[in-house]
Amino acid sequence: MSSSSSPSTLTITTHLTLITLLTAATSYFFYKSRRLKLQSLIPNSTPSRKPKLIYISQTGTSKTLAHRLHTLLASNNLFFDILDANNYEPEELHKETVVLIVVSTWEDGKPPSSGRFFGNWLLESVSDFRVGNLLLSGVKFAVFGVGSRVYEETYNVVGREFSKGMRALGGTEILGFCEGDVDGGELDEVFDEWSRNVVEVLKGGVEGNGGYVCDASDEEVVDEDEDDYDDEEEDGEGGEEGIVDLEDIAGRGPSRNFVVEVKKVNGKVNGAKEMVTPVIRASLVKQGYKIIGSHSGVKLCRWTKSQLRGRGGCYKHSFYGIESHRCMEATPSLACANKCVFCWRHHTNPVGKSWQWKMDDPLDIVNTAIDLHTKMIKQMKGVPGVKAERLQEGLSPRHCALSLVGEPIMYPEINLLVDELHQRRISTFLVTNAQFPEKIKALRPITQLYVSVDAATKASLKAVDRPLFGDFWERFLESLKSLREKKQRTVYRLTLVKGWNTEEIDAYYNLFDVGDPDFIEIKGVTYCGSSATSKLTMENVPWHADVKSFSEALAEKSKGVYEVACEHVHSCCVLLAKVDKFKINGQWFTWIDYEKFHDLVAAGKPFDSKDYMAPTPSWAAYGAEEGGFDPKQIRYKKERHHKAK
Repeated sequence: MSSSSSPSTLTITTHLTLITLLTAATSYFFYKSRRLKLQSLIPNSTPSRKPKLIYISQTGTSKTLAHRLHTLLASNNLFFDILDANNYEPEELHKETVVLIVVSTWEDGKPPSSGRFFGNWLLESVSDFRVGNLLLSGVKFAVFGVGSRVYEETYNVVGREFSKGMRALGGTEILGFCEGDVDGGELDEVFDEWSRNVVEVLKGGVEGNGGYVCDASDEEVVDEDEDDYDDEEEDGEGGEEGIVDLEDIAGRGPSRNFVVEVKKVNGKVNGAKEMVTPVIRASLVKQGYKIIGSHSGVKLCRWTKSQLRGRGGCYKHSFYGIESHRCMEATPSLACANKCVFCWRHHTNPVGKSWQWKMDDPLDIVNTAIDLHTKMIKQMKGVPGVKAERLQEGLSPRHCALSLVGEPIMYPEINLLVDELHQRRISTFLVTNAQFPEKIKALRPITQLYVSVDAATKASLKAVDRPLFGDFWERFLESLKSLREKKQRTVYRLTLVKGWNTEEIDAYYNLFDVGDPDFIEIKGVTYCGSSATSKLTMENVPWHADVKSFSEALAEKSKGVYEVACEHVHSCCVLLAKVDKFKINGQWFTWIDYEKFHDLVAAGKPFDSKDYMAPTPSWAAYGAEEGGFDPKQIRYKKERHHKAK
């Protein structure tokens, strides 16, 4: 016989060799797989591409939420790069494995400026037939939208479009689109719930859920495109506990078996939600507000402090004779229906188009406001320059400026609140933003009723006030018409913003006949510092000379119906007044006889603005040497030492 091996021996040898090679290969691939898993957790390692957490934020809310999620992910051994969309190149999106996006919806249903390029790229890619629907086929993603439900049809539209666009390009949504309402009171709760779900999916405890949608509504919403996903679940075993391979997660298909129950967004408190959420409360308190109950506020004005020290009062002292050190600045509604570009509260207050919150008693609001105000006055004791007699007078407020922040006329019991103030012989200066004409009509006598006229054309009003109402212009005009029906003192308040509304003299004049106001206040916008919510800079702030020129031009347009009556140089403010009512024998009567007003209210008989007017002092008249500064006060000029840049 030949010394060569038999066929059966060769077969056995071959099989053993193949088994050995397969075992070696399996061991090698297992080793490589374990090494990749561990590399993703070792700080000094260089993984191929870290997952991305991208935020698109205007006011900082989405940025804050994204950083909170980033911290949660890291605490669960899930390491992401966190980026502002402005610093991310969307052309790189197809190279990613996992992408989480937290995005805000801003003006007119558009993304914030930092996300415009990203949004445009996504939109163009979806509509470009050359791109196709497989561009993001290797990308797993989830989107959380941040917006305000009061904008109705544009509520979180950007987040929805991002989610839809990435799916259209082949991306796989590991969690359905989720959204939060910044004015709903439970944004944090909804976002934290979504974040925990994201972590659970990424850690592999569940298989993902392309069908689950965290919608800000009462019911769960489920994606009906079930045929897009495989029925078969994968193994999901990720090796040792605590080791998470995000590349493995990226390769998994979503499952329909993961269902999460999310609490309702519109939380209820005694049958209605709180207007002031903990986040809003913290922000307002930081700015010096004293919050009253669930929707009101009071704050000590800087002019109150100034007159307590004998350093001069505000323009209302010069124009109307109020005592600034006895004036309480308050509001029964911190919510507003506009988001004006010059808002000096930087939009930290809530917004809304109707009253939808828990409501506090008007008596409680007035009592608490006076109590908090007097406590703040007492705290001025011992401050250098504060005069004892002024401090004592300040403890008994005689005026209430219902113009602190928000829209006071939204408060359903505004009439009862005003009555309560008048019964205490506290005068009322109420400011409304001209979006609630029916509320103006229903108002009882106010000492002086203001309507903000922030622009004179539909386009500019939309740009300046950024109103919530779609029919904002019609509401604006109806509000002016409602003002015309009032018998007590009425005022148009114009805030001049250079480059926005200072060129509309003819259009402003055309509005005079609509509301026929007694007075027109024209004031330069106050610059309140940099803010993500405002595009204004010092370039937009007019000089007093600019305000004077604008006022003189308006008075000239009226052909003698109005004249420039007063000015307050320090406030960059000028007053136009009706000549036939308030100028008698060459003497202006723009001041108010407050005691007479209270007597007229108490009498309960009809009266008008001429029944409680008082003479204007010469130092307050337009063109006077004092420039509206009370000569009984001592002018104090702060020395500023700005370092050269």
